[in-house]
Amino acid sequence: MRVLAARVIAVPIAILALSVPASGQAPAAKAAPAKGAPAAQTAAARGEYLMKAGGCLGCHTAEKKDAVPFAGGRGLTTPFGTFYGPNITPHPSAGIGGWTEAQFVRAMRHGERPDGSNYFPAFPYPSFTKINDADLKDLWAYLRTLPPSAQASQAHDLKFPFGFRFPVTIWKWLFFTPGVFADAPQATAAVNRGAYLVQALGHCGECHTPRNFMGGPNKDRFLAGGKGPESKRVANLTPTGLKKWNDKDLQEFLLTGLSPDGDVTAESMGEVVTNTTSKLTPPDLAALIAYLRSLASLPNEAK
Repeated sequence: MRVLAARVIAVPIAILALSVPASGQAPAAKAAPAKGAPAAQTAAARGEYLMKAGGCLGCHTAEKKDAVPFAGGRGLTTPFGTFYGPNITPHPSAGIGGWTEAQFVRAMRHGERPDGSNYFPAFPYPSFTKINDADLKDLWAYLRTLPPSAQASQAHDLKFPFGFRFPVTIWKWLFFTPGVFADAPQATAAVNRGAYLVQALGHCGECHTPRNFMGGPNKDRFLAGGKGPESKRVANLTPTGLKKWNDKDLQEFLLTGLSPDGDVTAESMGEVVTNTTSKLTPPDLAALIAYLRSLASLPNEAK
């Protein structure tokens, strides 16, 4: 069985740029260690782990030799045009070095730029809105430690009329509900941790949930796969799509990219395994699998 090469922890229909810096200094960020994250003595160290769990490197690093990590330039072609991941290093003008922590939180939780305008819904803030306050503080602390890069973020190349931001207000009204993740009271601690990793940090549903012509997710088919980014088929992550895989198979795949039949994933999913799922702690990896097992089985989408 081959899990299709699609981002489990990656961009949705396109990459949105967190690219417009604003003035202001970041306050000191202190937070308790994230639940389930490895023990660390600094917020930045915890944030580095969360960054890996969120797959930030792939979206914000160009696909070329010697590309500067997190300096932007990664492109994704979509029906709406090509979106480019931005520079998120702390450079004061080319990156987000002029942002305040509050502006970072507003971008992640509400999909708003420092000037108050909307980010395109291609930026997975519908998932990131669920990240808790402590983890956002730690992520911010880590980003502040990156070497600043003066590489300018590349402008999106969008088809008319998709380059306008004001219609996104309507999109948000239809498809976006801001708010922090809440544990399901009937679920185990492991399943709730896995749900948080998948729904919030990992934003897996952004690729593995089919979308309508407006780019809105079909919430009745959450994680059921189908046509994904760049018109590629993505896997059904509900028990329907994983029924031939036992927990050891899934663990091996998420750690190495090797499927039970000996196939090795490549392209986007290969990068996700390398940069993200293989970096999860054993408890987090087990929690992610436990959550996927707990989902209701949904049929595969017709090709």
